[in-house]
This record gives sequence, structure tokens and C-alpha cells, in this order.
Amino acid sequence: MPRRVNIFRRGTRPQTSARFADATEALEQASGLDRTIRVLSTAVRRTLRPGPVKDALHGVPVGHPAHPPLTDVPVGMWLSAAVLDLVPGTRRASQTLVAAGLAGAVPAVLTGIADWGSLHREQQRVGLVHAAGMATSSMLYSASLVARYQGRDGAGRAFGFAGLSVLFAGTYLGGHLAFRQAAGASHAEKVGHLVPLGWHDLCSAADLPDGWPVTRRLGYINLFVLRTGDDVHVLTDRCSHLAGPLHQGRIITDDDADVCVVCPWHGSTFRVADGAVVHGPATARQPAFETRVTEEGTLQVRPLG
Repeated sequence: MPRRVNIFRRGTRPQTSARFADATEALEQASGLDRTIRVLSTAVRRTLRPGPVKDALHGVPVGHPAHPPLTDVPVGMWLSAAVLDLVPGTRRASQTLVAAGLAGAVPAVLTGIADWGSLHREQQRVGLVHAAGMATSSMLYSASLVARYQGRDGAGRAFGFAGLSVLFAGTYLGGHLAFRQAAGASHAEKVGHLVPLGWHDLCSAADLPDGWPVTRRLGYINLFVLRTGDDVHVLTDRCSHLAGPLHQGRIITDDDADVCVVCPWHGSTFRVADGAVVHGPATARQPAFETRVTEEGTLQVRPLG
């Protein structure tokens, strides 16, 4: 029977960073949060219907998630206010920064809610606690601002430092969402690294059904293939939002009469001709391929652009 080995020397403990990571990973399995998540995510989906407002909150117009850069505003303002609270004669400047941070938190909250409503359940569990921490921090800074306006500078600074402590915990969870759970990162295959230059045989064009998406494999990656008459459109199959299978999605025509595919998981919509994002929550273009059919009837593909 294998002997258990203690990797820690006697008298030592796991590093604090490891304990933080373990506790955060435990949140991913906290199924007790699911009832609250179902209620809130249903409300978010009913309120934010597909359209230009929802797309703007996700960051579709700029091609990147809007929430992460917007969080820099309140975090930067409140951290600066904490520094000034340690410097004599900066009362008014600190008060202004606290107020500016609260104003900057509004768009950060709205974009965060939009993104959170289109995440996997494990991500939503961490995101819910992250949101609770940021809400608590905002309430503490609101109390700090009120106290400062009332001339109770000592209480205002105390509320501010308390809010900053909670803020750091909330941003830690936000980092876990972004870097460990890859919320907001593109999940599409990295075509430039996985597909050599030039044309590649994919399949027989005659075997492709007309108007019905299928999946075919090219080397290490799966491809979404759609034939419409004499035209064949090919994208990578893993949705750039959270890797949903596009070949299982719906085929629609948008307002410009372009053929699009709707991801079956979270509704991201891509133009099949070039992989452009039509509607979020995806913000990254879906990698697309040029196609041609040889005289022998073989469909060949190469990465677009």
C-alpha cells in the first residue's frame, strides 16, 4: 500500500497565497449559492434583452470586455484617497476622490452585471461573492463620503480604510474570475499557432448538407462548416465567449441579410462569412477560414487573413 508523504516539513504550514487560492476554488463548488444565482440571473436575462444596450455593456463595439477597464476607475480613485488620507491638509482632495470613485463604480457595476448573467455556474458562484464584496466596499465608501461631508473626518477615514480592505478582497476574486476561470478571455482556438500556412484538405464538399451546420476536424481543432448553395463558410467551432459548440447553434439572417450562427450556450451571434461579432456576450471575433473546392470535389481551407 503506498505510503503517504507529507510535503510540508514539520512546523511549516501552506503559504498564505495557497490558502487564498484553495478558499476561492471552494467557492466554485458552493452550490448553496445556486438558488440566489438562479433568481438573479433570470432577472438579468429578462431585463437585458439582446440589442445595442446589452452589446455595449458587454463591450462588443470596442472588441473587448468593457467591465475590467472600468473597474480601474473606482479602484484607482479609492486607493488614491487612502494615500491622501495619510497626508495632512488633503481633506478636500480625499473627499473628491471618494465621490469620483462612487460615480465611476456605476458603469463598472452595470457592465459586471451584464457579463455575470452570461457565465457558467461555477463562474457565477465566484462572481456573486465578488459582487457582494464590491457592493459592501461601495456602501462603506458611501458612509465615508457622508461622514466627510458632515465634518467627521476621523469616521470618514475609518470607513474609507474599511472599504479599501473589502475592496482588495473583492478584486482578488475578480482576478480569480479573469485569470483562473478565464471569464472574459477568448476561448476560440488559436488558429495562428495550430494551423500551418497554406491550403488544407478538409472533407468532400459533396458530403456537406445544404443549410445545416456540421463539424469537421482539422489537425488539433474542430471547425464549424456551413454550406449554403455553392458557398461554404468555415469558422472555428469553439465559441470565443465560453467555448460553446457553434455547430449546434441556430442559423439566422440578421438585419443586413447576412447569414449568422447563434451559439447555443449564451446566445453570442457571429457572421459566418468572416466570424465578426453581431451580438454579445462574445466580444472577440470568431476565427474564420477561406474556402475553395478543388476539381476533385475536395473542400480546402486556410485561415482568413
